[in-house]
Amino acid sequence: MRFLSFTVFMAVFFLFSCENENKDAIKHKKLDKHAFKENMAEVNKHLLKNENQDIQDFINRYHYQMTETGTGLYYEVYKKGNGEQARKGKIAELNFSVRLLNGQVVYKSDEEGVKEFKIGKGGVESGLEEGILLLHVGDHARFILPSHLAFGLLGDREKIPAKAAIVYDIELMNLK
Repeated sequence: MRFLSFTVFMAVFFLFSCENENKDAIKHKKLDKHAFKENMAEVNKHLLKNENQDIQDFINRYHYQMTETGTGLYYEVYKKGNGEQARKGKIAELNFSVRLLNGQVVYKSDEEGVKEFKIGKGGVESGLEEGILLLHVGDHARFILPSHLAFGLLGDREKIPAKAAIVYDIELMNLK
């Protein structure tokens, strides 16, 4: 009987000890997860600050007169057209070139063909979707899309690297 009582006591003691260790491990894991999130937020803030500085340096280098939207898109209409205002549901046709902030041209309509997309449906960079709505047919404009409005963390896996801001130079030729 004494042996059985000791065994029961040890089993209960072991069970509660494990339970406390598990609680401590879970608490520690939650703290680690929280610390990781905080560290990642700091890293993202630093990367965003660097990207914003790179964009400002680019704008200053070329003496562009750009306006920033609330999302971080920069735009400049440098030649006004007199056509219809772009709006959701219309199909936009545009001549374009896309370059990186280092000046390297990565895509252009001379090689790729006219870009055509239905406004508001997606399928293009969110910054291009946003910017096109600011234009009229015949406008020539320049957009700078920070990476979060362009191809994000992965790039386009062809010519645009990860976390790259891109510069669109476009002419809105037609709306259908």
